[in-house]
Amino acid sequence: MLPRMWRARILGDTWSRASSFVFLRGQVMDQHVKNPLIVAPEQTRRPSRWRGVLTGCVVLAVLAGIVWWTRQQAAPPQAGAGRNAGPMSIVPETVGKGDIGVSLNALGTVTSLATVTIRSQISGYLMKIDFKEGDEVKKGDLIAEIDSRPYEATLAQAKGQLARDEAQLKGAQVDLTRYQNLAAQNAVPHQTLDTQVALVAQYQGTVEADRASVKSAEVNLQYCHIVSPINGRVGLRQVDLGNYVTPGDTNGLVVITQLEPISVLFTLPEDNLQAVAKRLKEGAVLPAAAYDRSGANKLAEGSLQTFDSQIDATTGTIKLRGQFENDKRTLYPNQFVNIRLLLDTHKDATTMSTAGIQRGVPGTFVYLVNADSTVSVRPVKLGVTDGDRVEVLSGLTPGDRVVIDGADKLREGAKVVVRSAGDTTNPAAAAKGAAANGAAKGDVKGDGKDGADPDKAGGGNHKRSEDGQKK
Repeated sequence: MLPRMWRARILGDTWSRASSFVFLRGQVMDQHVKNPLIVAPEQTRRPSRWRGVLTGCVVLAVLAGIVWWTRQQAAPPQAGAGRNAGPMSIVPETVGKGDIGVSLNALGTVTSLATVTIRSQISGYLMKIDFKEGDEVKKGDLIAEIDSRPYEATLAQAKGQLARDEAQLKGAQVDLTRYQNLAAQNAVPHQTLDTQVALVAQYQGTVEADRASVKSAEVNLQYCHIVSPINGRVGLRQVDLGNYVTPGDTNGLVVITQLEPISVLFTLPEDNLQAVAKRLKEGAVLPAAAYDRSGANKLAEGSLQTFDSQIDATTGTIKLRGQFENDKRTLYPNQFVNIRLLLDTHKDATTMSTAGIQRGVPGTFVYLVNADSTVSVRPVKLGVTDGDRVEVLSGLTPGDRVVIDGADKLREGAKVVVRSAGDTTNPAAAAKGAAANGAAKGDVKGDGKDGADPDKAGGGNHKRSEDGQKK
């Protein structure tokens, strides 16, 4: 179809040429009237007259052709109009019966159950690093060693001081026993006995302090050997070998993160809280599945553990925690995931594919495939949706066939030809099948002996295509 601007230009040029011809023709006639001496020969004047008539006819024919062609292009034929229109190619699906889950979808963030930043409890030079970045460590495994010589010397000094004070305590206790015997015989004054009792108590306190110093030195010596407090994965090393580390270091030595099991924090609207709380109170285990950012690939399966004790007033949501074994290591802390929480399951429900659901003036409806290879509009009432399956509450029964592909140009009573779902991915096979159906219909229509009805012929093609699919 030519653009509107080009059509206007063609009409304008044609009209201008016709006007110029008429104008020139008028000028010639005027000159002939004004100057009678200018007389053309008869053999010249007759061809000019016929030429003018012929030109006018051509101009009118061109104008009529342009107008007719423009109207034909402006009104395209309606697809599928008329009783004898060709059948539409569709893919049906049989309505089934089964279980369908009531799921809640939410956005979540993966959170580790334990994240530990390994820091030194003492000051000293880092003498050994006993891990590789990314290693899996167990609780109690050696992580690093700090120079222990200063703390060994401190422990030895504390032990020596303890031994000295214990010896003094024993000497004071011997003197106290002697003074007690003499005091019983009134050989020494009671003041001396009291002084000796106080001295023994003083030495006992000193010994206790020395023992505490020894224990503190032993603890510091143990801190020279840094071990893992949890099972987890070692991250990137923050300090190199030979550095002087202190308890005040902000970054620490390394971060160990627990990955098995792992949790996911996600939020749900407060309207769903009562249903979730009721199921947990009944003792039900609510399965939860974690999907990637696109929502197409399942990463891990787990269950709901608990929910928060208060609702966020800003967003009107509540936080929930799900726990996942994560044995395949598909979840990592701070990872964004989509959570699908299975709240309940409807048993023996009538289900169909969501691809067959249509929405329009009748509301929610489907195209039902009839036994005579026609379709009819059937309003339906839907329930919950689980993935690509939807629950049908009313309008359909198990065994009905509905259109799931090719419903764009269908209408009430339209004839259809059933094709398999594989034809949508194999255009060559679909074209071959369409050609075979067309040839079969041509044979039926061309046979004048049996007087077959075109509608019945379409039904016969549908039957033959179904038999071919079964084979």
